[in-house]
Amino acid sequence: MRDLERKMKAALVYKNLKANNPTISHVGLGVTAENIRLALDAINMGVEVLPVVDGYHLHRVLVQRPDITHVDLFAPWMDTNFMEHGLCRRFQHVQFALTCHSNVGFLQADRWAVKIIREGLQLQQRVHNFRVSGNCQKFCDWLREAYRQDALWLPNLYHLPDPVPPHRTMYSGGTLRVGIFGATRVQKNMMSAVGAALVLARKVRATHTEVWVSSGRVEGGQGVMASVAEMVKDLPHVTLHESGWLDWPGFRKLTGTMHLMFQPSYTESFNNVTADGISMGTPSVVSTAIDWVPKHWQACADNVVDIARVGGYLLFDLDATAEGYRALQHYNAAALSAWRAFLQ
Repeated sequence: MRDLERKMKAALVYKNLKANNPTISHVGLGVTAENIRLALDAINMGVEVLPVVDGYHLHRVLVQRPDITHVDLFAPWMDTNFMEHGLCRRFQHVQFALTCHSNVGFLQADRWAVKIIREGLQLQQRVHNFRVSGNCQKFCDWLREAYRQDALWLPNLYHLPDPVPPHRTMYSGGTLRVGIFGATRVQKNMMSAVGAALVLARKVRATHTEVWVSSGRVEGGQGVMASVAEMVKDLPHVTLHESGWLDWPGFRKLTGTMHLMFQPSYTESFNNVTADGISMGTPSVVSTAIDWVPKHWQACADNVVDIARVGGYLLFDLDATAEGYRALQHYNAAALSAWRAFLQ
């Protein structure tokens, strides 16, 4: 097995227009790729992160790197004709996977992705070295039921170098710090999250409430931030903070300063933000779409009072950090098995 691991080299490929820079931009799919690399490196699987500008860039890399035997393309962005003739048929010793990092509901915002996924299902019947995959088992189940085709499950991994959960700063009155992070998308349900934060702040009698949100990356959510600002406008004890779009280490550090986070998304396939919070000791109120977290962290996405209710429980739950950490460890164990099957 160790001989096989030394011979095998996998590339986790995502599209990054800054790929020619010496420093990788660890944002979005780059963060996902780096976490998978770190987790697989820990079990001696040869994996590297490869940001590319386009398919031609990847083609040049594979010409120069005959040691690469597996390629996982993050997100359906590449033209199918080039995928087939420029990559699969040209590099027949390489196993290619095209992984969708969204569940079905999010694809309503990305017609191109739907087109590429459907073409990919046809392509995997024409060539031996290409598979459509998803990072969400529910997405893979849908492909099988809707199109009668199997898809690989190549889930996110989240690297946890320390087996011991981090120390959590408990809320004990005064200023309440709430994080509602991620790209500004309608599917993220930010209004419900902010509304729940207002309910929670009143119930715990916070003297002041800081609501922290990401900014600088609006993806189909035009108008969302204006509505959020209107919701908290002129409230004397509520401050809305926009953190900007931070690099990964800076963002993880910020999550660790929150008492609680909210991620009541309508649709998700994993949610890195919740995992970042867990790694830093901060629990999140989530929707049932993020089903790998403890069940009692999950609230009804369309019931703001229920989101606040779960938040009130987690805010004072001494065991929340350890429970979230165990849930992420359990998820990682199952995910590692899926990656081993693909890479071996």
